[in-house]
Amino acid sequence: MAGSIGLDFRAPRRRLVETLQAGGISDLSVLRAIEMTPRHLFVPSGVQQRAYEDSPLYIGNGQTISQPSIHAHYLQLLKLTGRERVLEIGTGSGYQTVLLSHLAEQVFSVERLAPLMERAKVLFRELGIRNVSTLLGDGTVGWRDYAPYDAILVSAGGPTIPNPLLEQLGEGGRLLIPVGAKEEQVLVMMTRRGSQFERRDIGPVRFVPLLGTHGW
Repeated sequence: MAGSIGLDFRAPRRRLVETLQAGGISDLSVLRAIEMTPRHLFVPSGVQQRAYEDSPLYIGNGQTISQPSIHAHYLQLLKLTGRERVLEIGTGSGYQTVLLSHLAEQVFSVERLAPLMERAKVLFRELGIRNVSTLLGDGTVGWRDYAPYDAILVSAGGPTIPNPLLEQLGEGGRLLIPVGAKEEQVLVMMTRRGSQFERRDIGPVRFVPLLGTHGW
């Protein structure tokens, strides 16, 4: 992987980690994953020089790559230990998928847009990522074949929480999803306790709409 990262971006990546630390990200595993992952490879070549700014960037097909602090906050909330099976809804650029690959035992990622999925799969191969499985399809129905999951992350905002995703959580599993209007949502964490679910509202966020059977 080291050969693919590129020496020129190591200093900006280190500065990004320091910025995230100053902003309250304290999970050392999350910070290490961000320092290991070459974000500039996941954005168009024309904006690679901005890859280590804490800002979202357009990646084509009407989609964006979230700002690094959002990814870091998401991942810190999950408190992953490295032994989890994680379902990601919305592969997008594949950047968060790679972060997850450093933090969990196995990652299952669903994307509805074929161009994004194909580009992400190329990057996974180039970076030697071997614990990620991908599926082209409707993420709002999850991926039942490999359920239950210890954690599920949804990278788009839906009007409600899709029941299939709740059903695919294992005992003690956590689901992170933006819920609300198309323009703005609240980040919600649902934790499974037997047949019940505990809800925790984290705070306001803004994501692209979650499209699919159980989305918009």
